[in-house]
Order: sequence, then structure tokens, then C-alpha cells
Amino acid sequence: MKINKDQVKGRVNEAEGKVKEAAGKLVGNEKLEVKGKIQKTLGKAQAKYGDVKQKVKDAV
Repeated sequence: MKINKDQVKGRVNEAEGKVKEAAGKLVGNEKLEVKGKIQKTLGKAQAKYGDVKQKVKDAV
């Protein structure tokens, strides 16, 4: 199974979001924590989209 750009970008965004969320919790910055949660969630969605896209491509 190959990896497409949506899978990579999604997982990178997810990881960056986790870091921002943790940093926000650590320093008590709720705004940064929320931004991290949003970025993490969007990254997960993008990675899932990439997974589905790749499965369809592999099936065809």
C-alpha cells in the first residue's frame, strides 16, 4: 500500500496539533490548547480521507 499526500499532511497536522495542545496545557494557554485540538482533529480527518482515497485507488 502506497502513501498519498493527504495521508502524510494529515498525520503531520495531527502531530503538530498534539504538540500545540500539550504546550497550551503546560503553559495554561487555553487558546493555544484549543487551536491544537482543532488542528489535531482536522489532521485526523485529512489522514482518514487520504486512507479512503488510497483504498479506492488500490481497489481500482
